[in-house]
Amino acid sequence: MKSGSLSLVLVSLILSSFLLPHAIADSSATYVPSFCDSKCGARCLNAGVKDRCIKYCGLCCQQCKCVPSGTYGNKSECPCYRDKLNSKGKSKCP
Repeated sequence: MKSGSLSLVLVSLILSSFLLPHAIADSSATYVPSFCDSKCGARCLNAGVKDRCIKYCGLCCQQCKCVPSGTYGNKSECPCYRDKLNSKGKSKCP
């Protein structure tokens, strides 16, 4: 009984060691934290609701790979960022 459960634990550990690096690599491949975090932090510096601004800026940054300079406006620098609209037809990206 003990050897059976020990074998099961060992097999589980071995399988997880093979699967875990692939899961981590796939999730980090779509997000560039240093670029998006620094750009969105600067973009949302004067926002009234910073956490919401950073959230939507981060989503737009991941998809567009750019964030306009400054804290407001300048969206012509990044057409993808400028053209993203929410369900109400307003700009999705701050």
